[in-house]
Amino acid sequence: MRRRCCMKANNKKILICNCEGTMAMDPDGVARALGSEAEPISQLCRAQLEVFEDEAKRHDDVIVACTQEAPIFLEATEGLGDDAPALRFCNIREKAGWCREAPGGASANLTAKMAALLNEATLNIPETRSVTMVSNGTVLVLGTGQLAMDASGKLAERMDVTVVLGGAGEVIAPRVMDFPVFRGQVTGATGYLGAFEVNISESAPASPSHRNGLDFCGGGQPGVIECDLILDLRGARPLFNAPEKRDGYFNPEPGNPAAVAETLLTMTDMVGEFEKPRYVDYDPDICAHARNEITGCTKCLDACPTGAITPDGDKVAYDPYICAGCGNCASICPTGAAKYAMPAGDALHERLRQVLTTYRLSGGKNPVVLIHDTAWGEDMISAIARAGGGLPANVLPFAVNQVTLTGVETLLVASAYGAQHTCILAGPSKIDELVEVRAGISLANHILEGIGYGSGRFQLIDTVDPDVVETTLYDLDVRPSMPAAEFLAMGRKRSVMNQALQALHVAAPNAVDVLALPDGAPFGAVQVNVESCTLCLACVGACPTGAMKDNPDMPQLSFNEESCVQCGLCRNTCPEKVISLTPQISFLETARSHQVVKAEEPFECVRCGKAFGAKSTIEHMVSKLEGHTMFADDKALNRLKMCEDCRIIAMMEDDPQPFQHGAVPVPRTTDDYLQEREELRAQAVADMKSKGLDVNDDS
Repeated sequence: MRRRCCMKANNKKILICNCEGTMAMDPDGVARALGSEAEPISQLCRAQLEVFEDEAKRHDDVIVACTQEAPIFLEATEGLGDDAPALRFCNIREKAGWCREAPGGASANLTAKMAALLNEATLNIPETRSVTMVSNGTVLVLGTGQLAMDASGKLAERMDVTVVLGGAGEVIAPRVMDFPVFRGQVTGATGYLGAFEVNISESAPASPSHRNGLDFCGGGQPGVIECDLILDLRGARPLFNAPEKRDGYFNPEPGNPAAVAETLLTMTDMVGEFEKPRYVDYDPDICAHARNEITGCTKCLDACPTGAITPDGDKVAYDPYICAGCGNCASICPTGAAKYAMPAGDALHERLRQVLTTYRLSGGKNPVVLIHDTAWGEDMISAIARAGGGLPANVLPFAVNQVTLTGVETLLVASAYGAQHTCILAGPSKIDELVEVRAGISLANHILEGIGYGSGRFQLIDTVDPDVVETTLYDLDVRPSMPAAEFLAMGRKRSVMNQALQALHVAAPNAVDVLALPDGAPFGAVQVNVESCTLCLACVGACPTGAMKDNPDMPQLSFNEESCVQCGLCRNTCPEKVISLTPQISFLETARSHQVVKAEEPFECVRCGKAFGAKSTIEHMVSKLEGHTMFADDKALNRLKMCEDCRIIAMMEDDPQPFQHGAVPVPRTTDDYLQEREELRAQAVADMKSKGLDVNDDS
């Protein structure tokens, strides 16, 4: 009888293998955790490949608990054509089975961990939208010497190459000029893969008749070169910020032949259509950048390393072709106007909920979430498993596209779902982009410490030494249990944040009503000096989240603290300068709804009695204009106290011709000006003669 896996979860077939008995694993325990039955196999990718082939023919969705041998399984389904199943892969070997526990068995934590990883793999994740970039193979090579010419010669065999040299130097003219060569200086560049524009000053073509070396014709003139790809071998400052993130731009170190050769090999494949994810889902309606040209929040603009975000009036503009998907904007955006869209929708937090919930329900204790990326982080975990003791059984690896997308709301959600610790594993390429991640960790730690969960629940691991990473994870202390919430974290950042905070506060050891936060925190209260407030309601029009609200039936200002993101637009807009910000978290019920800040009886029109404005506003306006010449007349001043209809009626009654103009001036012509000049001249001559001066009429 063949030994095969019979595990199934979420209507998907799961095939697990103990990798020739090298893994610590309890397959029956994993199957029970997923509500199924299982009998593992030991060499699914080789001797027992027919087991996979048989199951692939019988099921529409198959999950193989192996990533290393994925090409073999994909090849095995090629012959099935349209009947091939939807195939996914899940790594439970490096992330779980290869660990300090002995092969053939598993602790309760390790079994729960495997069940959590497998259950996560069964989730249906929405597809991310994408944009298309087209490259026809047009390459601009920038350099200063022979290296640029040699590289261009290799690329020209398959691509359309143009060379711009900063100087001829010791360049040897090619025997056959297969590509145009110019002299010039680069003054700027814009664009992305398939749509670059490079500005060149003093551009001059190569001379065809120069005998020794390479020379150029004429003095040169400015120009713009359009291209699909740029190879920058100048060894100078890159043309773009974060050059490694600009698709289609390559600037290897000119003194490193291996790096240059690798770049050339990569570039030869950069022809055709390329799909790129739309990493950011932007909602301009809740953006707090500006209102009425008054600046509020610039956090995403300051944090973007590639310049993909630019001001656009009161909003910002996201260029999906330039965006490299670091997620800094989403992690720091206070309103959630910028939301990371890979994965799309609410899939990120749903994955987190499924992992932690499955781990807990499967008997796992003391869960630790390890957030890592799908490149460097996966390699680090593999190195720990292969050369070290593997991850601890209670450490749940959680893969994201970029660790820099992790905002304070994600950290708090992990704690609310039960994580005792949440660690972010960052690679060396992220060192310059971790400012916002560190700020989020600091704020999240401040919140949990303030409500009694202790300090240091969140930390950043940015070492490149696998042994240090492994030791750090094993040395994490066991903390008192966190809540086991199961809410669905849905919506934009503030909605998710509020859900997590409520769940954490319910079980908090120190359930304070109000927790003070450091300056710059993205939530808090608005303080209004009600005595000086005139209820002009300019703050209401400026508020991007609806935290400040008016009442259409009476002069009234109300505030909802749960919606406030401390952007400062209300404070910056207020003409009376009576608004200040207080960063804090209020857990009181009153913070979840609008509370009246100031209300007044409406001012009644002195003519008809109609309510048309706030009493303090009208009185303030009257006092300001009382001494003005336009309102010296009591009737004119009294019109300020009337509604819009009565004001017009009063103007008609007090002045029978309110729209009458004075005498209309006659337009002056050129002749008028010439005549006036002659009259002035004649008068000047007469004055000089009367003083005895010797002048003639032609003077």
